[in-house]
Amino acid sequence: MDCKPYLRAHADELIESLAALIRIPSVEGTPEDGAPYGREVARCLRETLALCEKLGFRTGNMDHRVGWCEYGEGEEMIAVLGHLDVVPAGDGWSEAEPFSGEVKNGRIYGRGAMDDKGPVVAAIYALAALKDAGFAPARRIRILFGTNEETGCGDMAWYREHGGEKPVMGFTPDGEYPVINGEKGILNGTFARRLHQTGVYRLTRLEGGTASNVVPAYAVAELQCPADAAGRITGEKITVTPIKGGIRVEAQGVSAHGSTPEQGENAIGRLALALTQLPLGGELAECMAFLAGRIGMETRGESLGLAMRDEVSGELTVNLGTAAFADETLSLTFSIRYPVTKTYDEVYPRMTRAFTLGGFTETGMHHDAALYLPPESELVRKLCAVYEAATGEKAVLKSIGGGTYAKSMPNLVAFGPIFPGDEVREHQPDEYMLVERLLQNAEIIAAAMYELAK
Repeated sequence: MDCKPYLRAHADELIESLAALIRIPSVEGTPEDGAPYGREVARCLRETLALCEKLGFRTGNMDHRVGWCEYGEGEEMIAVLGHLDVVPAGDGWSEAEPFSGEVKNGRIYGRGAMDDKGPVVAAIYALAALKDAGFAPARRIRILFGTNEETGCGDMAWYREHGGEKPVMGFTPDGEYPVINGEKGILNGTFARRLHQTGVYRLTRLEGGTASNVVPAYAVAELQCPADAAGRITGEKITVTPIKGGIRVEAQGVSAHGSTPEQGENAIGRLALALTQLPLGGELAECMAFLAGRIGMETRGESLGLAMRDEVSGELTVNLGTAAFADETLSLTFSIRYPVTKTYDEVYPRMTRAFTLGGFTETGMHHDAALYLPPESELVRKLCAVYEAATGEKAVLKSIGGGTYAKSMPNLVAFGPIFPGDEVREHQPDEYMLVERLLQNAEIIAAAMYELAK
């Protein structure tokens, strides 16, 4: 079914609809009645549903957390899942104001243009094109509008827990083309050890990192110790400074995303290796020996006993994201990404055993199970065929260490909106989407809806 004529004829309308949503600064705000994620997020959902009603679709609003529009009849439903919330604008915008929706040089600018308002509006008009063509689907087509993707996906958890209908299959245009059919499992955990310090070397400060999913680029420790301690530490990217009653040791690293820690250099691990050059004693010595020997600069969990891989998604990775010392307690946060064909039960016991042997206690844990749909599954086969027909390029499946919105709903994979080789501006200053890419996404989404629902 050729939806291109409709979409090209309504291109201006599509672009203005997107610009109107971009002008709503739908960053999570203070919860209010009728606005669980903030007033502007709720306003963006209302405006989106109003657009859908204007185009003739049935709509629903579940507690102002998740909305949807729907077309067609049938017991089964296929879904397209997008989100209307955005990250804060941040600094450094030069081409346009962050919530302007300005169109120039073939681009539409603004926070959310790529992530994820652009793809959401493309999906709405794709559905309108199918409706205009008189398509009678065997499965209902529902576009789900989430409002809390950027800060926890509590929206879709609420939807599932409160009877929201689950699709038989579907996709989220919140990733990359061709198809992301594998997403590693994620364990984000915190472990802590209280130290009873003895001896002349005493840790008074240790901190580094910003989040579990970011490789720390800087870490620092301060110790009460003899004056000659400064001369005992050497190492690349290590700075030792005498301070009153002791020394300050600083380590530099290279930041990277926590899903690809091998692309960075972990400053906390480097700091621990430096501190083991000192003649520490007692529990402090044990703690630093564990941190340096079991973690250090490793990224695959070898010394923790976690090393594993599969042919689909590669190696398990470990990122030591933050460290903080307060009230004589050292707390560490980690992000572990395990291969898509492995399970929680294969990883979690090994991880906790390693930290328990190091004297640490688990104080927090969040788990996102791996997502994997094999190449021969109906959903993956059909989306690959749609991509190949639209682009003339072979659909090479992807597995990633990060997590997309697809993990928040059963039977989904990530499909678009970013094409191979395109500049990625989401979450960055001057976020934009090429108008031509916006229309191409609408055409591909329409074709995908048709194939899944016919």
